[in-house]
Amino acid sequence: MTPQLLSFQPVTGALAVSTAGVLPDSAVGLAGIVGRSSVLRHVLERMRRVAATDASVLITGETGTGKELLARAIHQHSRRAARQLVPVNMAAVPEGLAAAELFGHERGAYTGADRARAGRFEVADRGTLFLDEIGELRPDVQVLLLRVLQEGEFERLGGTVSRRVDVRLVTATNRDVESEVREGRFRQDLFYRLNVFPIRLPPLRERPDDIPILADHFLQQTAARFDRCIQSIEPESMRRLLRYAWPGNIRQLQNVIERSVIMSDGGQLVVADSSLPDAPQGRPERGEAGLFAGNPTLEEIKKRYVNHLLTVTRGNMVRAAAILDVDRRSLYRMVERYQLGTPDLRRHWEDGLATRDSGLGTRSVDAEFIAEP
Repeated sequence: MTPQLLSFQPVTGALAVSTAGVLPDSAVGLAGIVGRSSVLRHVLERMRRVAATDASVLITGETGTGKELLARAIHQHSRRAARQLVPVNMAAVPEGLAAAELFGHERGAYTGADRARAGRFEVADRGTLFLDEIGELRPDVQVLLLRVLQEGEFERLGGTVSRRVDVRLVTATNRDVESEVREGRFRQDLFYRLNVFPIRLPPLRERPDDIPILADHFLQQTAARFDRCIQSIEPESMRRLLRYAWPGNIRQLQNVIERSVIMSDGGQLVVADSSLPDAPQGRPERGEAGLFAGNPTLEEIKKRYVNHLLTVTRGNMVRAAAILDVDRRSLYRMVERYQLGTPDLRRHWEDGLATRDSGLGTRSVDAEFIAEP
């Protein structure tokens, strides 16, 4: 069966189906990174610029945002692509064995070391070493890593011979490393060495335009793997996905789609409420008390709620309209009626709608929402 590509139309709430074997170029980044939001395009542009160099890259972002996938993209688009990418999750390395894992050991270096073993730096020579969860490194290992970065050489644990390597280092963490530095848990000099070129991967809640594309992508993969004939995502289920805040990011979305494929019958994917635990819908700045403070009229409540949605979605008209279950033009009429946002931002939204109506393609209109006092 020919794989089908699904595309969600935010204005109508409809699902369009095409018989494309793969996602179109506009929906796919590099090395399998899926999406076309402006924030993701910014990340990919930074990745393209740094990939051709040997600069150290520090990737930051929440768990499940795809940091290893981005590291692989950097490697694949570098001059070292023909060599090996060696990934190491430092959080999975047993306590006290990080130095031996990275730099290797000689026979008899410690109890149980019955033979010499090369470390990950040697294995990655002339290639790329990706150290995930770099914030887990103990201070003594941080010193050893700093020496490799400064001098390009190290000794195996228990050894006396200096070994030189040519390794491009990419690291990642979900921690605030600058706070770790301030609190003395991470060496400042090592942080500067790792943070030559920082790339922040945004959480999924900051790139809602990518949710339909990612959901469709995971549906195609999962349906093919489980041999299920599911050709589309139910519109209400898609709206449910758009409303959710995704604390587990892309990894959670993938798991939800896989679970839903297993549970769905028929040709449409149904995402049950139970698949979205605790279903956060965005956090009000002042809570319900602020929405209803002062016994407002119904019209004032509507104004406050639309203002709140545009604030928590950072001015993203697509996502705010999906939560309200209206088309984008209806939302824009509310913005005009209630005079929300700044005049410049309202013109920006209107230009985006005009561009869409002209048939020139969808222009990104997400922007920081700044309410007028």
